[in-house]
Amino acid sequence: MSNDFNVGVSNTVQISVATRYIEEQSLPEQHKYVYSYTVSIFNQGIEDVQLLSRYWHITDANDKVQEVQGVGVVGEQPTIAPGEDYTYTSGTVMATPTGLMKGYYTMKSASGLQFDAEIPVFALVQPHALH
Repeated sequence: MSNDFNVGVSNTVQISVATRYIEEQSLPEQHKYVYSYTVSIFNQGIEDVQLLSRYWHITDANDKVQEVQGVGVVGEQPTIAPGEDYTYTSGTVMATPTGLMKGYYTMKSASGLQFDAEIPVFALVQPHALH
């Protein structure tokens, strides 16, 4: 089951995230809950933008925080043309069945402006947990 949670806009970049609980890879009896998230980054501006790096702040239901940062996403530093989007899927593992993620991408415009595109908070929730 997929959950469409958030859309955020920073400068000229719009970010949307959809999540999915991966039941077949999760082991609840071992406190291992696996989620995938698919991010779409849409360039609403008038010049190319490049994704340089990422930062994630992941909080599980026990308030345990994981911070993830690094160059690019899924091994790429994509350049996104005006009116185009870039979509990728990645994942995370938590010790609790629910959690929250938020973060930002550090982007650079073709004219050299560097900015952070905020990824608003979104929930990681098993489908049966939603009523």
